Amino acid sequence: MEISQILQFWYDRNRRDLPWRRTRDPYLIWLSEIILQQTRVAQGMDYYLKFAERFPNVAALAAASEDEVLKLWQGLGYYSRARNLHTAAIQVMEGECRGQFPTRYSALSRLKGVGPYTAAAIASFSADEPVAVVDGNVYRVLARLFDIPTPIDSTGGQKEFQALATQLLDPQHPGLHNQALMEFGALQCTPLSPHCDTCPLSGKCLALANRTVGERPVKAGKVKVRERRLHYYLFKYKDTLWVHQRGSGDIWQGLWEFPVTEGDEILHPEVPAAFTIRHQLTHQLLICDFRIISLQEPIRTLPSGYIQITWQNWQKKAVAKLISEANRKFSVLF
Repeated sequence: MEISQILQFWYDRNRRDLPWRRTRDPYLIWLSEIILQQTRVAQGMDYYLKFAERFPNVAALAAASEDEVLKLWQGLGYYSRARNLHTAAIQVMEGECRGQFPTRYSALSRLKGVGPYTAAAIASFSADEPVAVVDGNVYRVLARLFDIPTPIDSTGGQKEFQALATQLLDPQHPGLHNQALMEFGALQCTPLSPHCDTCPLSGKCLALANRTVGERPVKAGKVKVRERRLHYYLFKYKDTLWVHQRGSGDIWQGLWEFPVTEGDEILHPEVPAAFTIRHQLTHQLLICDFRIISLQEPIRTLPSGYIQITWQNWQKKAVAKLISEANRKFSVLF
């Protein structure tokens, strides 16, 4: 039996019942794919349901403000995904798509934040366009099945795996094949402790035969983690505080936060930190001190970009997970 047939047979009996698999609507499939980038299904499910309810179609999403989209995204991380989601929705409504969410790979690839994998997933799932998807799960299955030593994070590796995935694709049922292959990696051929003893492809798996399952896939190397020391300040006057919106060129673009300095620059060093939060990002470790500066009178002239806001209205702003955690600690003061 061909590999694709085995995968589809397995998928028919083992797949998870997920809401985005019950539709051919390219908009809803796109929504799920963007949310699930770098996010586990268990975490992304609630976000998908919230977004699908609040923005049931691309027109509703395009009409929303970026602040509203970021607020609904809060806690999911990698906020550039949310900004790209909003930008792409506007592209669909105002660009060549004329309000019709595309289903073709070529048109999907022109949308902000839609790369080769996402475009292939939407095109094959919604319209059965014969394009192969290659995500983390697919890399792992193929690397083990064919015992491939080429690093998946190298240019040569990406081309090799894409070519192999295309070769294996079932042109008659590309959407089903792609979903089966991805689900197989998520449930059967898992990163740790794969279920080789019950694997329907075990007889074809070269890594299993060569005892290299634990060594596949290969990555060229890890990115060095940068450590940053941030100092946040809650300037409190009665039930108000001062905040600003982060600009471009750094983490958390467009999200709101307290006044902040970095490194050796500390405002009011005589005031001890109320608490410290360590926050791990993909390539950065943030060590953040939070100080409370109680004011007897309001600040008359605020620095450029800052606003005065009540604590109640502050809770409506879109903030990073780190600031949300600090808000919970600060809430006893208001």
